[in-house]
Amino acid sequence: MDRMEELIKKLEEYNYHYYVLDDPIVSDKEYDKLYDELVKLENETGTHLPYSPTQRVGDAVLDKFVKHTHLGRLWSLDKAQSFDALRDWHEKNLRFIEGYNETHSDKLPKPEYILEYKFDGLTINLTYDEGILKMGATRGTGEVGEEIYEQVLTIKTIPLRVKYKGKFEVQGEGLMPLSKLKEYNENNEVQLKNARNAAAGALRNLDVKETEKRHLITYLYNIAYIEGKEFKTQEEIVAFIKDNALPVSKYHKKFSNMEDLLKEIEVQKEERLKQDFLTDGMVIKINDVKTQKLMGYTNKFPRFAIAYKFEALETSTRIIGVEWNVGRSAKVTPTALLEPVDIGGVTIKRATLNNLDDIKRKKLHLNERVLIRRSNDVIPEIMGPLKTDEEVYEIEQPKYCPYCHSKLYKEGVHYFCPNTLGCKPQLVKTIVHFASKEAMNIDGFSEKTAELFLEKLNIDQVSMLYDLKVEDLIKLEGFKEKKANNIISSIQNSKTVELKNFIYALSIANVGVKTSRDLAEHYKTIDNFLNASFDDLVAIEDVGDITANEIVSFLTDETSKKSIQSLFDHGIKVLDVEDSGDKSLEGLKFVLTGTLENYTRDELKNILENKGAKVQGSVSSKTDYVVVGENPGSKFEKAKTLNIKILHENDLKELIWWREKILKIYLTQQDLL
Repeated sequence: MDRMEELIKKLEEYNYHYYVLDDPIVSDKEYDKLYDELVKLENETGTHLPYSPTQRVGDAVLDKFVKHTHLGRLWSLDKAQSFDALRDWHEKNLRFIEGYNETHSDKLPKPEYILEYKFDGLTINLTYDEGILKMGATRGTGEVGEEIYEQVLTIKTIPLRVKYKGKFEVQGEGLMPLSKLKEYNENNEVQLKNARNAAAGALRNLDVKETEKRHLITYLYNIAYIEGKEFKTQEEIVAFIKDNALPVSKYHKKFSNMEDLLKEIEVQKEERLKQDFLTDGMVIKINDVKTQKLMGYTNKFPRFAIAYKFEALETSTRIIGVEWNVGRSAKVTPTALLEPVDIGGVTIKRATLNNLDDIKRKKLHLNERVLIRRSNDVIPEIMGPLKTDEEVYEIEQPKYCPYCHSKLYKEGVHYFCPNTLGCKPQLVKTIVHFASKEAMNIDGFSEKTAELFLEKLNIDQVSMLYDLKVEDLIKLEGFKEKKANNIISSIQNSKTVELKNFIYALSIANVGVKTSRDLAEHYKTIDNFLNASFDDLVAIEDVGDITANEIVSFLTDETSKKSIQSLFDHGIKVLDVEDSGDKSLEGLKFVLTGTLENYTRDELKNILENKGAKVQGSVSSKTDYVVVGENPGSKFEKAKTLNIKILHENDLKELIWWREKILKIYLTQQDLL
């Protein structure tokens, strides 16, 4: 245990220098060596401390967001659009302080102002108690938000433990760095429009792995609630946050003169464009906490703070063309090609058009002048058309995929290519998905490996994986004979597959693990599934019109049919579903946590689901049972709080035995009737 604590302390220090201070003090190799030692000790001892860096990113897919009541209210800020408005606010502050000092002996100081960036992301509220991070939540109404603890764990700038042992809440902003946004958009066909939406979408994503992919950071700036401590100034609050190794912005200035402050805002109008985060203004706060408390709040805003909003950067240019691209999600999206134009020192040549409905709503045409806006965003936004005397042309919708020429289908406002198995832009995502554990269970496939296969081995459909040989792989960078043999062996072993896994492997839109299992249970054989009709599909529970249409579109698309047949030609054998008739746990909801003695979590999950149960990723009031192993963690604590029944493995075995016995008696009675 002492060595584990020593390792955690060192890794915390290295993380703080790397992620918060941007000043690494050890090499990646040295860090990885200590991290691997910690993982080994945790596995050997079965002990996983809640503040260990190994606990940051899990594979949780949450069922829903749970409401969270903040200990202290989180306020929004009143906004000023001009310097005159800031001067008026300053005059109000002076009048308040002068009025108070005329009637009180405990005089308030002349106003000093703290100037900070107004970050443009998603407000988060962190709760620490006994030095440990206990909760992360969105702002919500200011009084009630939503729990995002699992998502917050993915933000490496947030420490899992701090020096201060009292309970406190610290407020800040979750952000996606602009460099990471650019990197994400370069490597993903489905583009993120801007850093603000990217951060908000990540923190409100129930799939925590997707949150982690966005590489969020945070800057913290206020203590909404604290026990056992008082602050005299805003500077002291920031110092406290920093002293606890919590991330704060490097920009933090104090002014006693409003005109000097306004000059600094003018400077920051230009300087903010150099920052790696999105900011849409500046925040001004009175420094003295006593003055803050006496000034108080309106129904919506604090009187002692205000936000100054920057104007968005705008200019005009011409749409000279439209490019339709297929993303890894099969979505076909338009991009406007623009006459190059400079905005804030950046040359803009392209802008997103979202979809055809958006094009029609904005009344956009080819050869038309348009107003575009950029506000630190990587992808500029077309605001609308400008009057022109020149001839313009309609932007026509695509009918066929620009890559594989499959007939496109429309879902909502978007067009999609149904050929997930043979359309090259989709193939990286498709191959990774196809090889995943819940699908064909081929070990050794990462996105990097898939990209390498496409680039170097000219893979242009999934079935070609089964043509690969060891000698093909050892030519690739990073592949030696052992690794190549393992992957080829795993590919060949995947040829015999259960129906639910094969359906999931097909990457049909909106068909996840649960739906795949439901479809397999309904159709029993692959032939039955391949001939599924719309009417039959919508009769299955939880399969709605949209999903049914997507399944039918996929199964009837000629290119998709050829791709499936190619898999069969390569020796894929799909096993029929044997009807066990065991639905003894039907209707019950389980959560699994901790290290189990006799099963892996996936093994137990399959057992429970095969008996009709639903296995959830997080604990809620609707959970029936929480199955715990060694070192169960926060899910165990939450279950106790909600008075949810706790089961150990032996308890679960007993529950299953009784449920099976009761079901057997019931079925016997039904037969007699």
